[in-house]
Amino acid sequence: MRMRPTLSWTPTGGLLPGTTDLEPVVDALGTGRLLVLSGAGISTESGIPDYRGKGGSLSRHTPMTYQDFTGSARARRRYWARSHLGWRTFRGARPNAGHRAVAAFGRHGLLAGVITQNVDGLHQAAGSEDVVELHGSLAQVVCLSCGAVSPRQELARRLEEANRGFEPVAAGMNPDGDADLTDEQVGDFRVVPCADCGGILKPDVVFFGEAVPPRRVEQCRGLVREAASLLVLGSSLTVMSGLRFVREAARTGKPVLIVNRDPTRGDPHARARVALPLGAALTTAAARLGVPVDG
Repeated sequence: MRMRPTLSWTPTGGLLPGTTDLEPVVDALGTGRLLVLSGAGISTESGIPDYRGKGGSLSRHTPMTYQDFTGSARARRRYWARSHLGWRTFRGARPNAGHRAVAAFGRHGLLAGVITQNVDGLHQAAGSEDVVELHGSLAQVVCLSCGAVSPRQELARRLEEANRGFEPVAAGMNPDGDADLTDEQVGDFRVVPCADCGGILKPDVVFFGEAVPPRRVEQCRGLVREAASLLVLGSSLTVMSGLRFVREAARTGKPVLIVNRDPTRGDPHARARVALPLGAALTTAAARLGVPVDG
């Protein structure tokens, strides 16, 4: 079963006009038991680009698919060269006002939980607890042969040792941690195997064309059932892995609200789409509720 193959969608109707009225979001937060579903757009203010917004990385970059990664040593060399360089940027990223506001809402008991489609760990760095990382985390690496999970930092050290002097200048960064490099820049980059069994290492993330683990999906569905409302932050909801939770919430009569500057695939299921910058919007919502946001 493939859950992340869709890279784009064409609006066909039912889209919401963007509004600057934050009252529906403030009301939902004030009611409590609000479930947050976040996408790449919440991390753009931390310097990590999104996929589909203005200047989004899909205009120049096709994400690695599971099939390409597992089927081609050349694809794996290209991926790890680019990802190794991108990791240096990712690990230096810091939570922004949007992440800090979500953490503040959680501390004040307003949330039913946080599901993120992002792999950057910034919600946790901001102080959010029990975050469900729908698509995994770049901070871990898994062996496709023995299943061993190890820290990304350890792999980064091994790759540095195997590729001394590898210092290309990337043309851009992508939300999956992949830096834009040409084949010439990748060159003869050396990929290292699993330290335990010699197998193929893969970031512990869900690639496009790969299924989200069923237990994780069920965990998210449980959060939707327990929530009073759903708030989508910075996601176009193009891929079904996130859209299905929007559909489930709407099907059971729970209000769905979206904060995203552009139309989304979830608009037909939402009551409002707030077209404001996320950091400012969430900070303003917090102020109206008397919730202090750290930083």
